[in-house]
Amino acid sequence: MTTRHYDVVVLGTGPAGEGAAMSAAKAGKKVAVIEASSQVGGSCTHLGTIPSKALRHAVKEIIVFNTNPMFRDIGEPRWFSFPKVLDRANRVIDKQVMGRTEYYARNRIDIYFGRGKFKDANTVEVNTYERGPELLVADQVVIATGSRPYRPVNIDFSHPRIYCSDTILSLGHTPRSLIIYGAGVIGCEYASIFCGLGVRVELINPAKKLLSFLDDEITDALSYHLRDGGVLIRHNETFESVETTDRGVVMQMASGKKLRADALLFCNGRSGNTDNLGLDAIGLDVNSRGQVAVNDTYQTQVENVYAAGDVIGWPSLASAAYDQGRAAAANMMGVPGGEFINEVPTGIYTIPEISSVGKTEAELTAEKVPYEVGRAFFKNTARAQITGEDVGMLKILFHRESLELLGIHCFGDQASEIVHIGQAIMKQPGEQNTLKYFINTTFNYPTMAEAYRVAALNGINRVF
Repeated sequence: MTTRHYDVVVLGTGPAGEGAAMSAAKAGKKVAVIEASSQVGGSCTHLGTIPSKALRHAVKEIIVFNTNPMFRDIGEPRWFSFPKVLDRANRVIDKQVMGRTEYYARNRIDIYFGRGKFKDANTVEVNTYERGPELLVADQVVIATGSRPYRPVNIDFSHPRIYCSDTILSLGHTPRSLIIYGAGVIGCEYASIFCGLGVRVELINPAKKLLSFLDDEITDALSYHLRDGGVLIRHNETFESVETTDRGVVMQMASGKKLRADALLFCNGRSGNTDNLGLDAIGLDVNSRGQVAVNDTYQTQVENVYAAGDVIGWPSLASAAYDQGRAAAANMMGVPGGEFINEVPTGIYTIPEISSVGKTEAELTAEKVPYEVGRAFFKNTARAQITGEDVGMLKILFHRESLELLGIHCFGDQASEIVHIGQAIMKQPGEQNTLKYFINTTFNYPTMAEAYRVAALNGINRVF
């Protein structure tokens, strides 16, 4: 068995692993990464963020085509099968893999495709797919193995009509009806996608409302538009059992209800990919969801082992994982840039999409902060009227005395882009974080960014 020596070994090539590896390499360290699949990119590129968002974009284009009166001059509305749309979306994956592979080559980072397992705190054994087992010895190790969908043991996920958020991307037909169990971010996104394809969707939510971490007004808007698209939402429901036949799925609910559909998509939580990593060999514990605990430097309870990304839990976002990986590498090397990520914007790619940063109205009310609200409805902005994307709004929460921005909440087309303008001002120090910026700044016209000026004027008029 060959033994190779490195400064840093990174387990996983998803966003967190890539961020850590690139940062360490640019700091002059000799770096190796281990990837359990046959291509770099992790679940983000192959099973999660990239394919699902590309799929969502394709479905959104279909909706625009089928609802835009101008296209009716060309022909009747078109129906597209799920596999056909998925094939289109999957082309993005190849481009992502190619680009990321080039990043590793350019930075002289060695890639080992295989399963990694700790032998001790400084040694990882890799059972490579091409060369067999090899030992990698390193001063420091980063665990960035990501997560996978949580699968209850009493559901048969090998059945061809039962899917999780990973296997749904191999769905080879378009079901006429679909039960989605779990109304978190993933469940709501797929509810939007499938109802956009004309599938009858029942969205089962074990909680009392959708995405309770969002501002109430945004949550209400999402609920309305999902229902308007034909999604039946059932709150406060949990399942007891799932029965399958060759023709469909029956879900028995704890409330006594029985639901039937062509297929089931179960997406109620995720588990960290820490099985078979040999963590017991280094005395590293995980919680009930397989997640690793870290301190504010992303260091685990083992001194030279760090962790970042979905494997550590919150916020389980690709955007945060990149930064966590970079921060972990910076802390390992004792260089600037190792800040702990404790505030990230949400990006929820439903149709329409949602994004927010900062406090919600409920949080500010509970904290007894004297805030005020400014709104801009997209239907009143010229750019949205031109594009036909007039559903949605921008909402600014600000301190009524200092005018400090406290929260930005957006629902509608390009929400995940629009929110960053507000985020940039919120991050300014002291008095530079102010609503006045949007009032005193000239925005291009017509643009969606102009909604900030409209919302700021709407808000300042409420102050007395």
